[in-house]
Amino acid sequence: MTPPPLSRRGVLAGAASLGAALTPSAAAAAPAATAGSGGAHRPKKAVVFRDVRPFGARDAVDLTVIDGLISDAPAPRGAKVVDGGGRLALPSLVDAHIHPDKTSWGGDWVTRKPASSIADYCAQDVELFESQKRPVGERAYGLMAHAVTRGTRAMRAHADVAPAYGLAGVEGIAEARERLADALDVQIVAFPQHGVVRTPGTAKLLEDAARGGLVDMIGGIDPISFDHALDEQLDLVFDLADKHGVGVDIHLHDRDEKGTKVLRGIIERTRALSLRGKVTVSHVFCLPFLSAAELDTMAGDLADLDIALTTVAPNESLVLPITELKKHGVRVGLGSDGVRDSWSPFGNADMLHRAHILGWVTDVRLDDELTSCYTVGAHGGADVMGLPHADLRPGSPADFVLVRGECVPQVVVDMPQRDMVVHGGQVVARNGELV
Repeated sequence: MTPPPLSRRGVLAGAASLGAALTPSAAAAAPAATAGSGGAHRPKKAVVFRDVRPFGARDAVDLTVIDGLISDAPAPRGAKVVDGGGRLALPSLVDAHIHPDKTSWGGDWVTRKPASSIADYCAQDVELFESQKRPVGERAYGLMAHAVTRGTRAMRAHADVAPAYGLAGVEGIAEARERLADALDVQIVAFPQHGVVRTPGTAKLLEDAARGGLVDMIGGIDPISFDHALDEQLDLVFDLADKHGVGVDIHLHDRDEKGTKVLRGIIERTRALSLRGKVTVSHVFCLPFLSAAELDTMAGDLADLDIALTTVAPNESLVLPITELKKHGVRVGLGSDGVRDSWSPFGNADMLHRAHILGWVTDVRLDDELTSCYTVGAHGGADVMGLPHADLRPGSPADFVLVRGECVPQVVVDMPQRDMVVHGGQVVARNGELV
């Protein structure tokens, strides 16, 4: 019997379970004194956001921002005032895993063909890339700007690196990042979607990207099941990261012992090269199949080396055990993955929608569970990217959204329009449009 064509859900299935409630994080907040640093005689950039309700508090307050940070000090005379109209103020979200270079966002409809393997999808990626009239930079900018209008403060963007593209994906995302520098923080991963070893020429491109300072991280993909070169791929990727002082972010889709074997290889190399805190594994579909004892041991090793994980929540079958992972101190973020690319017509780079999907596929219903979905989207990705929490505490980045609503759980369910998006204390979007 011929197997049915694969879909992204079939190949990239995964979801995150829920972590701690959305509460201020003392560890992530900078000291309040930083709000006024930078020279005694330099005028402070001060903005007061009047009549807002942080996290849905009953009583409205004024949020004072000084030099891009939340402050509990009195606003300086002459501070700009922005009326919040009683809206909820919520931390902006972080997309810990997205592929802006692949997108057809903002262009003509793309008719997709059946695919039966990751290799088929890779071939269709190339066809889509070659058929696009708009360059990567323009397409990526359109998607990334849209993400900003939906309340995304930062993203880790994976750019395909392969002989079929050269470094066009990396350069295009870098161009979009520059255009959005005042509204969005971006890390770029050189991602070898076509394999590191199986596609000659890719290794050199990865090194060119790292040597040229074009990327923040070097990627990898299924070293056993796709590249068929466990040690060769991991050695190459980790050596590049160590040599050029960048991080590692590896896609790992295997659900069986191949996945755990790769994960062990990643742990060993992270330890050997002293890359603690600089390694991320995306998807990690093998973890839900471990016994409780095996998961406890693996989570302990991941936490010991501060290896982060990301998930994208397309269905419930492979939910990362985030609660257990976080008990060990493992950083876990949520991401969009591909958006309207050759793999799937779906996706919108709206991380509130992704938090909603997370709640839907994990079948949550309690207020604290729904709030935890927002927490994963807001603070989980910040942890993965090494960013402070935008938790509205004094000293934290003034990155937040204003929405009409009653409380955080209701916002996760109803997904109201982001009426105002603030980044670094400046309004960067209103009513779904960049300002």
